[in-house]
Amino acid sequence: MTVLLALSASLLTGLADFGGGVLTRRLPALAVVVASQAAAAAVLLLAVLATGGWTEASPALWYAVAAGVIGPFAMLAFYRALALGPMGVVSPLATVGVVVPVGVGLALGERPGPGQLAGIAVAVAGVVLAGGPERGGPSAARTALLLTLAAAFGFGATMALVSHASAGGGLLLVLCVQRLVNIVVGAAALLVGRRGTDTSSAGPLPELRARLPLLTGIGLADAAGNATYAMASHGGSAAVAAVLASLYPVVTALLARGVLKERLRPVQVVGAGLAVAGTLLLAAA
Repeated sequence: MTVLLALSASLLTGLADFGGGVLTRRLPALAVVVASQAAAAAVLLLAVLATGGWTEASPALWYAVAAGVIGPFAMLAFYRALALGPMGVVSPLATVGVVVPVGVGLALGERPGPGQLAGIAVAVAGVVLAGGPERGGPSAARTALLLTLAAAFGFGATMALVSHASAGGGLLLVLCVQRLVNIVVGAAALLVGRRGTDTSSAGPLPELRARLPLLTGIGLADAAGNATYAMASHGGSAAVAAVLASLYPVVTALLARGVLKERLRPVQVVGAGLAVAGTLLLAAA
């Protein structure tokens, strides 16, 4: 069940990243982050109210608050990196963030077996190779790399914080609080960014409104990815769950190839194959 949930997290997060990456080529990245998280928060708030989830509030929710502060900056960095370069190249590099939840699991005393360690090594190597040897303009490439690394560690920290916040239950409430904080932080950043600019125009609002269904889907897929990862980490090895949940860049890269017709180099195909092989090793361990 841990393997299935973690792989579901990869699929959902990969879909969310692809949708967000496509939109940020036409709209400001921060506006996409805030709008998608607001749409998801509205749905999650209704779910919490309908199920009485607020009764599960505990001091552990501060971890969800921390995740909510980190999340918008990680998503903003990642979406900007996706807008700068090919998704099939940028997205796989985000997997390095897996060292955060894996490191937390090891620090808490988890010791994966030899088969699991082999699967982790093969899967991580595969996703890194899926980044390919692409070379673009030096300045753009350097900026995209720095943004991707910043986003990767932000995502890794968010995964670990959400898992810790929901360890005692109340997953719906944790996700809702995280998204509400996402909105506050993101909206504050938007206001700061617009200070001193012409605010008489509607800006990206009309286009955001027109794409509300897609933004809602992106936000909900992102939230569901967090939820399935948290459940996977509670049901088995957090290190194994973190690695499998970090295979989402392969999903994004394949969607970019199929939908946007981005060309994958042979080494990227090999990398995707190794990622699958690592997944099978983990599943069999």
